[in-house]
Amino acid sequence: MNKVKVGNFEIGGGEKLTLLAGPCVLEEMDRCLLIGRTIKEICERLDINYVFKASFDKANRSSFHSFRGPGMEKGLEMLQQIKDELQVPVVTDIHETYQAEPVAKVADILQIPAFLCRQTDLLHAAAQTGRVVNVKKGQFLAPKDMRNVVDKLHESGCEQIMLTERGASFGYNNLVVDMRSLPIMRSFGYPVVMDGTHSVQLPGGNGTTSAGNREYVEFLVRAAVGAGIDALFLEVHDNPEEALSDGANMVYLDKLEDLLKDAVAIHEIVRKKFKG
Repeated sequence: MNKVKVGNFEIGGGEKLTLLAGPCVLEEMDRCLLIGRTIKEICERLDINYVFKASFDKANRSSFHSFRGPGMEKGLEMLQQIKDELQVPVVTDIHETYQAEPVAKVADILQIPAFLCRQTDLLHAAAQTGRVVNVKKGQFLAPKDMRNVVDKLHESGCEQIMLTERGASFGYNNLVVDMRSLPIMRSFGYPVVMDGTHSVQLPGGNGTTSAGNREYVEFLVRAAVGAGIDALFLEVHDNPEEALSDGANMVYLDKLEDLLKDAVAIHEIVRKKFKG
């Protein structure tokens, strides 16, 4: 198992659990800092590595009129401030090849959205930055098909790779998670992440916005950690009803610690088994 280096810690290969978490999209700075600071404190208590996540642009919103974020220039300024004030690594997604280089100057991990996971030029641009590249498995892909994504990144000179499960399309406006995808993708030799909140999303379920079933997040998280993942991806908000994107599937900030306690306990059992 290849490990990836993020900040001052490593992900994968039997290392402790890592959490990528924060609001779906960058909102006002005070709120982002509140969410990030609280998650960091929880992670320190539970001995979890923490990476702050938020998008500067949600380019795939259902409606043209939906809030997309502050944009790249302002968003990178905000991510840099969060990174400096909280002293944590940050991850954010890119949608266009021209974004890779400037975003890599701030973000420790470049994330490729699920809908774009097969875009060769985007993968190549991300790989060329030298940053860790986290690719979300497309809702339309079999897990074994992510081998081609890994190969594209290899051909572009990238060895710092993470793969994320975020559910597969199951009919219209619905996603399911095939837990077999986690060991299948992990067999490629790179850390695997479970996106516990997008996996309960109901894409376009409200017509012009997505719906979600956040009540199932805890079950998917426990199952995925038991399957041997290396990191969790969770969208978290102090008041999801006020969130500017994906509120229906986000975890309440005040519920996060109990969820993570279960995850850490299961992760330790799995680590011991692998080491044994």
